[in-house]
Amino acid sequence: MHDYRVTVTWTGNKGTGTSNYRAYGRDHTLSADGRPDILATADPAFRGDATRWNPEQLLVASLSDCHMLWYLHLCATSGVVVESYVDEAIGLMEMEKDGSGQFSEVLLRPQVVITNADKVDEARDLHHKAHQMCFIARSMNFPVRCEPTVSPS
Repeated sequence: MHDYRVTVTWTGNKGTGTSNYRAYGRDHTLSADGRPDILATADPAFRGDATRWNPEQLLVASLSDCHMLWYLHLCATSGVVVESYVDEAIGLMEMEKDGSGQFSEVLLRPQVVITNADKVDEARDLHHKAHQMCFIARSMNFPVRCEPTVSPS
Protein backbone atom coordinates (compact mmCIF):
# COMPACT_ATOMS: atom_id res chain seq x y z
CA MET A 1 0.00 0.00 0.00
CA HIS A 2 1.21 3.48 -0.88
CA ASP A 3 -0.21 6.69 0.47
CA TYR A 4 -0.03 10.12 -1.14
CA ARG A 5 -0.40 13.12 1.11
CA VAL A 6 -1.23 16.53 -0.28
CA THR A 7 -2.25 19.71 1.50
CA VAL A 8 -4.74 22.02 -0.22
CA THR A 9 -4.82 25.54 1.26
CA TRP A 10 -7.43 28.04 0.11
CA THR A 11 -5.87 31.49 -0.42
CA GLY A 12 -8.86 33.23 -1.97
CA ASN A 13 -10.39 34.99 1.04
CA LYS A 14 -10.75 38.61 -0.10
CA GLY A 15 -11.80 39.79 3.35
CA THR A 16 -15.38 38.58 3.64
CA GLY A 17 -14.88 34.85 3.09
CA THR A 18 -17.65 33.14 1.17
CA SER A 19 -20.25 35.77 2.02
CA ASN A 20 -21.50 35.49 -1.56
CA TYR A 21 -20.57 33.77 -4.83
CA ARG A 22 -18.54 36.72 -6.17
CA ALA A 23 -16.95 37.67 -2.83
CA TYR A 24 -14.20 35.06 -2.78
CA GLY A 25 -11.36 33.95 -5.00
CA ARG A 26 -10.89 30.38 -6.12
CA ASP A 27 -7.10 30.50 -5.66
CA HIS A 28 -5.45 27.83 -3.59
CA THR A 29 -2.05 26.19 -3.12
CA LEU A 30 -1.28 22.50 -3.50
CA SER A 31 1.59 21.39 -1.28
CA ALA A 32 3.45 18.18 -0.48
CA ASP A 33 6.53 17.72 1.66
CA GLY A 34 9.76 18.52 -0.11
CA ARG A 35 8.16 19.69 -3.35
CA PRO A 36 7.47 23.09 -4.87
CA ASP A 37 3.97 24.39 -4.34
CA ILE A 38 1.49 24.40 -7.23
CA LEU A 39 -0.61 27.53 -7.55
CA ALA A 40 -4.09 26.36 -8.46
CA THR A 41 -7.57 27.75 -8.96
CA ALA A 42 -10.90 26.94 -10.60
CA ASP A 43 -11.33 26.85 -14.36
CA PRO A 44 -11.81 30.40 -15.68
CA ALA A 45 -15.39 29.43 -16.59
CA PHE A 46 -15.98 29.08 -12.83
CA ARG A 47 -14.35 32.38 -11.80
CA GLY A 48 -10.81 31.02 -11.67
CA ASP A 49 -7.49 32.64 -12.60
CA ALA A 50 -6.40 31.63 -16.12
CA THR A 51 -2.71 31.84 -15.10
CA ARG A 52 -3.01 29.01 -12.56
CA TRP A 53 -3.57 25.26 -12.93
CA ASN A 54 -7.10 23.99 -12.33
CA PRO A 55 -8.24 20.55 -11.11
CA GLU A 56 -9.49 19.53 -14.54
CA GLN A 57 -6.09 20.24 -16.13
CA LEU A 58 -4.33 18.43 -13.30
CA LEU A 59 -6.50 15.34 -13.87
CA VAL A 60 -5.67 15.27 -17.59
CA ALA A 61 -1.99 15.92 -16.81
CA SER A 62 -1.95 13.05 -14.30
CA LEU A 63 -3.35 10.64 -16.88
CA SER A 64 -0.86 11.76 -19.51
CA ASP A 65 2.05 11.71 -17.09
CA CYS A 66 1.28 8.24 -15.72
CA HIS A 67 0.94 6.83 -19.24
CA MET A 68 4.25 8.39 -20.29
CA LEU A 69 6.15 7.06 -17.27
CA TRP A 70 4.86 3.53 -17.85
CA TYR A 71 5.57 3.79 -21.57
CA LEU A 72 9.16 4.93 -21.04
CA HIS A 73 9.70 2.09 -18.56
CA LEU A 74 8.31 -0.50 -20.96
CA CYS A 75 10.42 0.85 -23.83
CA ALA A 76 13.56 0.77 -21.70
CA THR A 77 12.96 -2.86 -20.71
CA SER A 78 12.07 -3.85 -24.30
CA GLY A 79 15.06 -2.30 -26.06
CA VAL A 80 13.07 0.51 -27.68
CA VAL A 81 15.10 3.71 -27.41
CA VAL A 82 12.86 6.78 -27.11
CA GLU A 83 14.45 10.07 -28.17
CA SER A 84 11.45 12.33 -27.59
CA TYR A 85 7.92 12.14 -26.25
CA VAL A 86 5.25 14.86 -26.38
CA ASP A 87 1.60 14.32 -25.52
CA GLU A 88 -1.02 16.95 -26.29
CA ALA A 89 -3.77 15.35 -24.24
CA ILE A 90 -7.39 16.49 -24.27
CA GLY A 91 -10.00 15.98 -21.57
CA LEU A 92 -13.69 16.35 -22.39
CA MET A 93 -16.06 17.33 -19.62
CA GLU A 94 -19.85 17.41 -19.89
CA MET A 95 -21.90 19.83 -17.84
CA GLU A 96 -25.33 19.14 -16.39
CA LYS A 97 -28.16 21.69 -16.05
CA ASP A 98 -27.69 21.79 -12.28
CA GLY A 99 -24.05 22.89 -12.65
CA SER A 100 -22.51 19.50 -11.91
CA GLY A 101 -20.40 17.76 -14.50
CA GLN A 102 -18.12 14.87 -15.24
CA PHE A 103 -15.41 13.89 -17.65
CA SER A 104 -16.76 11.91 -20.57
CA GLU A 105 -13.32 10.90 -21.85
CA VAL A 106 -9.65 11.79 -22.03
CA LEU A 107 -7.69 11.38 -25.23
CA LEU A 108 -3.93 10.92 -24.99
CA ARG A 109 -2.06 11.76 -28.19
CA PRO A 110 1.59 10.92 -27.58
CA GLN A 111 4.02 11.70 -30.38
CA VAL A 112 7.08 9.52 -29.94
CA VAL A 113 10.38 9.44 -31.80
CA ILE A 114 12.54 6.33 -31.43
CA THR A 115 16.04 5.50 -32.67
CA ASN A 116 15.31 2.01 -34.00
CA ALA A 117 13.23 2.06 -37.20
CA ASP A 118 12.74 -1.72 -37.00
CA LYS A 119 10.87 -1.35 -33.68
CA VAL A 120 8.17 1.14 -34.69
CA ASP A 121 5.38 -1.46 -34.50
CA GLU A 122 6.60 -2.74 -31.13
CA ALA A 123 6.89 0.82 -29.83
CA ARG A 124 3.31 1.54 -30.92
CA ASP A 125 2.07 -1.68 -29.27
CA LEU A 126 3.76 -0.75 -25.98
CA HIS A 127 1.27 2.10 -25.61
CA HIS A 128 -1.47 -0.50 -25.11
CA LYS A 129 0.54 -2.18 -22.36
CA ALA A 130 1.32 1.19 -20.75
CA HIS A 131 -2.38 1.99 -20.71
CA GLN A 132 -3.12 -1.31 -18.98
CA MET A 133 -0.48 -0.59 -16.34
CA CYS A 134 -1.23 3.09 -15.65
CA PHE A 135 -2.44 3.49 -12.05
CA ILE A 136 -4.35 6.65 -12.83
CA ALA A 137 -6.14 5.38 -15.96
CA ARG A 138 -7.13 2.20 -14.12
CA SER A 139 -8.82 4.37 -11.48
CA MET A 140 -11.06 6.37 -13.81
CA ASN A 141 -14.77 5.74 -14.44
CA PHE A 142 -14.65 7.19 -17.97
CA PRO A 143 -12.80 6.10 -21.11
CA VAL A 144 -9.15 7.05 -21.47
CA ARG A 145 -8.18 6.59 -25.11
CA CYS A 146 -4.72 6.67 -26.61
CA GLU A 147 -3.90 7.60 -30.21
CA PRO A 148 -0.12 7.46 -30.42
CA THR A 149 2.17 8.23 -33.31
CA VAL A 150 5.59 6.63 -33.38
CA SER A 151 8.28 7.48 -35.89
CA PRO A 152 11.97 6.73 -36.27
CA SER A 153 14.48 9.55 -35.97
